[in-house]
Amino acid sequence: MHLPVTTKMVDGSKRHNCVGTEAATVTYNKSLSHPGKTVTRPDQSNNPPNKSNKPCTYRYPNPPILSDPITCSNLIGPSSRIQCPTLSLYKAKRRRFHFSPAFLPFLASPSRKLEMAPKAVTFPAAFPVVFVVFTLCLMFSASATAHDYSDALRKCILFFEGQRSGKLPPDQRVRWRSHSALHDGASAGVDLTGGYYDAGDNIKFGFPMAFTTTMLAWSVIDFGRIMGPELGNAVRAVKWGTDYLLKATVTDGVVYVQVGDAISDHNCWERPEDMDTLRTVSKIDRNHPGSDVAGETAAALAAASIVFRSRDPTYSRILLNRAVKVFRFADTYRGAYSNDLHSAVCPFYCDNNGYQDELLWAAAWLHKASRRRQYREYIIKNEVILRAGDTINEFGWDNKHAGINVLVSKEVLMGKSPGFKSFQNNADAFICSLLPGTTHLQVQYSPGGLIFKAGGSNMQHVTSLSFLLLAYSNYLSHANHVVPCGDKSASPALLKSLARRQVNYILGDNPIKMSYMVGYGTRYPQRIHHRGSSVPSIRIHPARIGCKAGSRYFFSPDPNPNVLVGAVVGGPNTTDAFPDSRPFFQESEPTTYINAPLVGLLAYFAAHP
Repeated sequence: MHLPVTTKMVDGSKRHNCVGTEAATVTYNKSLSHPGKTVTRPDQSNNPPNKSNKPCTYRYPNPPILSDPITCSNLIGPSSRIQCPTLSLYKAKRRRFHFSPAFLPFLASPSRKLEMAPKAVTFPAAFPVVFVVFTLCLMFSASATAHDYSDALRKCILFFEGQRSGKLPPDQRVRWRSHSALHDGASAGVDLTGGYYDAGDNIKFGFPMAFTTTMLAWSVIDFGRIMGPELGNAVRAVKWGTDYLLKATVTDGVVYVQVGDAISDHNCWERPEDMDTLRTVSKIDRNHPGSDVAGETAAALAAASIVFRSRDPTYSRILLNRAVKVFRFADTYRGAYSNDLHSAVCPFYCDNNGYQDELLWAAAWLHKASRRRQYREYIIKNEVILRAGDTINEFGWDNKHAGINVLVSKEVLMGKSPGFKSFQNNADAFICSLLPGTTHLQVQYSPGGLIFKAGGSNMQHVTSLSFLLLAYSNYLSHANHVVPCGDKSASPALLKSLARRQVNYILGDNPIKMSYMVGYGTRYPQRIHHRGSSVPSIRIHPARIGCKAGSRYFFSPDPNPNVLVGAVVGGPNTTDAFPDSRPFFQESEPTTYINAPLVGLLAYFAAHP
């Protein structure tokens, strides 16, 4: 039996009572939690009866969108647990998030309900592996519909124009946005205007921005020839990133890695055009190294130099020369940037994985861009030292291992660098780790077939890993090669099929028939966690909307007034359930590094429907 959870007003404060086997109360004042206000946890001696004095714990399928009255049964689910008194105020992009029921009353709205998926599909342990694979294939493809990948590609690239910072160009297509952050860098005596806001806030984080730029460049390198009319827009998206990265690396031995104070920014809910929060500049240098962010920046500049090699040779040489300098700095002065900048970059974009992978990643891109022998030798010499074979099934802004192995493996499969054979072995193992129904599987799939990894913003894993599946399948096809996975083998066609299923899930082939790309299809998220999208635009409401004045739009049950076309949100949970609600940022917030790999995927499937 699940006893009721009640909410009530107590002397002007919100109180949420967890009633059941154990109970706890979390009380907070009117100045409320998110976005960025203080939450206090009361002394447990004032709580309702709780003999063990332990936190009240709920089981839940996903933080639900509640309607009054709410009951504990709303929070029952198959696997996940949530601790009542714990509320993380700020985003931790790679950390598991624990929600406090104290926050739940502010999500209450009869007009919004948690989108629930059908009951999970399970297989008896004794079922043959072949049957599981066959059934999964049927499950993935049964509801498949024809998608307009070209339309999705156009919208996917358009999203980046909504994330632009600085002075916007005359050909800006997202018209509800305007100029912002025009004095960035002034406090440090350097021009740091431009670049991208990483997600739904107004900070410019250099680490994910560099990775975003690398993946946009890789998308153009591998799939640009089939992008059709969207190629120009994709190239411009790359250049908007590299123009900023050139500014951030203008001083030898220094990389400016962040503009903005995350705590100050997350204390406010305001559009970037009104932003009056601190624009603190953070940097790395010889005494405060950051091989991770410097390595990723070098990789982005090197990859982009390939994009512009024939389009703008002069700009391409500038990018490559700068990449060489930044890599030399990263390799000479080694360390993780979050060691010295912990208070600025954590828990948002801490280096949790070490800087070694970024050094190999940068060297791999410099080798591809320059064809210089020194980078080939660096890769071979440092393969073991820098742990190329570690966590081979991870790829994202903080972990480059799978990407390194796939990128370098192309050299082997094309017959150019047999000395890189061990990287191909790692890449093969990575592929096997993603294949359902094999003994090598190291990722989780939702009942609806979505790749799922622990932590927030799951779509970042879906798009990045799917990009590698597609890229590697093309390399395998050219070499007439298959991937051995024990007593089975995976063909290039199988890898493409798995990547397509992930893309189709994003576009609406999922249990709740929801497109997770804003503006694509007839049903997509309406209340994404994004300041600029959720606050009336400066064109409609030219008067300033201040830091705290924007909170009314954060808590509003209404759809966002500005449609951020092409934004792909963090996505559903492990049971394919999705809360279309701003406070659930891990599910409802878009990021640039979700969209960047998707550009290449959509380009390929638009050309090969």
